[in-house]
Amino acid sequence: MTRSTPRSVPAQILFGVLGVVQVAFTLFAFLDLAGRKDDEVRMSRSAWIPILLVNWVGPASYFAVGVKR
Repeated sequence: MTRSTPRSVPAQILFGVLGVVQVAFTLFAFLDLAGRKDDEVRMSRSAWIPILLVNWVGPASYFAVGVKR
């Protein structure tokens, strides 16, 4: 078993901020999906729900590909 070295305080703060931003990005994507009509979203809503749960990739792909402009 390997022992990890403790992270510095700035690194802990950075990871904390990135975690909060990731959760906020995902929540924003879920709220956007819930507020859109079916004809404004590519694929079905039930297909987007598990996709949005994939870290940064899910919400980014939803806004890049899933929303019809």
